Amino acid sequence: MENRLVESPAWKGLELHFGEIRDISLRSLFAGDAERGERFVVNDLGIYFDYSKHRITAETLNLLIRLADERGLGEKINAMFSGEKINITENRAVLHTALRAPKGSCIMVDGHNVVPDVHEVLEKMAGFANSIRSGEWKGFTGKTIRNIVNIGIGGSDLGPVMAYEALKFYAQRNLTFRFVSNIDGSDFAEAVYGLEAEETLFIVASKTFTTLETMTNARTARKWLLEKLQSDTAVASHFVALSTNEKEVSAFGIDTRNMFGFWDWVGGRYSMDSAIGLSTMIAIGPDNFCRMLDGFHQMDEHFRTTPFERNIPVIMGLLGLWYIDFFGAATQAVLPYDNYLKRFPAYLQQLTMESNGKHVTLDGTPAGYQTGAVYWGEPGTNGQHSFYQLIHQGTSLIPCDFIGFRTSLNPLPLHQDYLMANMIAQGEALAFGRSAGEVKKEGVPDWLVPHKVFEGNRPSSTFFMDRLTPEILGKLVAMYEHAVYTQGVIWGINPFDQMGVELGKVLAMKIIPELHDRQKTLEHDSSTNRLIRYYRG
Repeated sequence: MENRLVESPAWKGLELHFGEIRDISLRSLFAGDAERGERFVVNDLGIYFDYSKHRITAETLNLLIRLADERGLGEKINAMFSGEKINITENRAVLHTALRAPKGSCIMVDGHNVVPDVHEVLEKMAGFANSIRSGEWKGFTGKTIRNIVNIGIGGSDLGPVMAYEALKFYAQRNLTFRFVSNIDGSDFAEAVYGLEAEETLFIVASKTFTTLETMTNARTARKWLLEKLQSDTAVASHFVALSTNEKEVSAFGIDTRNMFGFWDWVGGRYSMDSAIGLSTMIAIGPDNFCRMLDGFHQMDEHFRTTPFERNIPVIMGLLGLWYIDFFGAATQAVLPYDNYLKRFPAYLQQLTMESNGKHVTLDGTPAGYQTGAVYWGEPGTNGQHSFYQLIHQGTSLIPCDFIGFRTSLNPLPLHQDYLMANMIAQGEALAFGRSAGEVKKEGVPDWLVPHKVFEGNRPSSTFFMDRLTPEILGKLVAMYEHAVYTQGVIWGINPFDQMGVELGKVLAMKIIPELHDRQKTLEHDSSTNRLIRYYRG
């Protein structure tokens, strides 16, 4: 049974080890090892990963790697890359790695090599993207498309939004991109505000073409367009579909030649490099999109082939588990010191929490230990004037990931130096803090000293790269994808289903008609009944 994790020799060893080092400070660890800042580093793939400011020793890392070995991480990595149906609750392979496999690769699913299928879709996407970017594609009245509105939700929205914001520097600036996901009518209204229907293309992203939020917004978009253009035939010139449901796509009025498909072995939160990334490809161009895919693939190969002691995603995943299961950390902060990555923490929220937010193991038994953390964050330096107070002097232990670049895409005098100085200083302050003695030496009165003490001993990782490029973005996303899988394997859970999102949707479908019909008998609990009556007015 999967809950034997806590009975494994490595887990028992980690429990004993935790008791020995839990109270050892980072100050003493660095004082006792002059080369610590060089030894706890991986410098590969253009990523300088410094994890020396973690509350670990070489023995900690050895025990964590032994745990990964005992849990069969190496074999599970091979199983994922080879197309085995490791998503056991849905009987599916998990092959987002195939989306970025080079042409000529062979990855088999049910006896079929899926790589040629992937590249066929990529080539179709590239042809369409180029036709929009060049102005060759015309709207119903013959005008050039200047506005692209992506309609999706979850992975069909968060990935495209994050990638567009992250790579806006590389985007074609005469095109406007907006994104609609929330079923709240205000989201749609604001997305189309100021747009000319004749110049607007809608991308509807729904694998089944039945997703409630997405199709509600899509039908509203169709109505908005037809009110302006007054012809049903206009739909084919202003809508494309990211879907596999040809019948529903056609019924909507979309030419099925403008339907871009993907596969059931691609989970929504792992889909930004599939057809779901069409808006990204239109924005940055097919060449840059392919550079992003290459970055993904490089990290895939690093994860697949690199020994665990130098494997960036594996080390990340193990460190996260160390804090969640032994220190009781409930959250993880992701703090990108680059404004283009402002949506990256929101993207990671779905990737991490929808994947590892599970309470039972693969065999259906209760886990009996903590799985997953709450991911959150904002770009620096904004966060420093918001929530860093709690990270530094609050009572919660919050491991932090700092992400920075040596070169700004928009170099302005001093800006990048100030930005990176702040990032580096935050990691130093979190690790070493400031003692009461050090505060007193600054002449602070005794009564004020406790308020100015920083305990330190707060862990962080720093990911340093040269500059933000499509290739680097691919590496960063894949890095977190594989860290998530590493943890899922060790916890013995399924990171690739999302049953937890279903119940609320099912109940909402029952409540919708009750909101419309005042005569319907309400049979919920007293609170839910009262809320429905309040809404009815």
